[in-house]
Amino acid sequence: MKNEVKIHEVEPSLSSRRSFLKLSGLTLVTAGLVMAGCSDNDNDDPIVDNSLPGIKNGIFDLGSGDFGVLTYAYALEQLEADFYTKVVNASSFNATFNEIEKQVLTDLYHHEVIHRDFFKAALSGALPDPNTQLLPSLAFSYGSLNFNSRTEVLATAKALEDTGVAAYNGAGRLIKSPDYLLLAGKIVSVEARHASAIRSLINPNSSDFAGDDIVNTSNGLDDAKLPSKILPIAAGFISTKFTATYLP
Repeated sequence: MKNEVKIHEVEPSLSSRRSFLKLSGLTLVTAGLVMAGCSDNDNDDPIVDNSLPGIKNGIFDLGSGDFGVLTYAYALEQLEADFYTKVVNASSFNATFNEIEKQVLTDLYHHEVIHRDFFKAALSGALPDPNTQLLPSLAFSYGSLNFNSRTEVLATAKALEDTGVAAYNGAGRLIKSPDYLLLAGKIVSVEARHASAIRSLINPNSSDFAGDDIVNTSNGLDDAKLPSKILPIAAGFISTKFTATYLP
């Protein structure tokens, strides 16, 4: 009962965040459809570039440059979409979480599926040879995580969302295309709101939604980490092996 009282006390702010999350997530659908039709290759000549995503030395490599960063983001969005799909489909989802928590987690599920499908469509439309250069659907493992445990699910969601924000912030400097950078900026702003919503569910009426553990006190900005720092963390959940030879 004590936890329920705390959740109800922050319901207005979480409801406001839900309204923003729902609108901001849906706008990416249109962006994805527009981007899917864009390609930098205006002819049928094959592009030979070892930095492009694809099989290298018998294993898929994410590549480098804009394609590498987008493929990197696609891998992370596959992870988040898979996680929230398992959360909302857990056998005790309705019993484990209260109404506000269920609404927030369901919204995040829809957003991450949109993000995943956005990157798949964008890369399919832009890669010179998506049949061989598009990252395949990944497999995931969550070890002993109990998806019917509120504490374990929210703790994992917090870790994934915080990592996702740091990943986008760190990868932004690697993107050369202004259009891709703008889209990445839109997505990371949504991911940051995901992180704050989850933190508010865990510790209502606190400053944890923008805690010192994720916001740099010297500049007031969220943490930014390069792929080489993020991928070892994500690898704890990703069963499918791939490399990131050309990403810093």
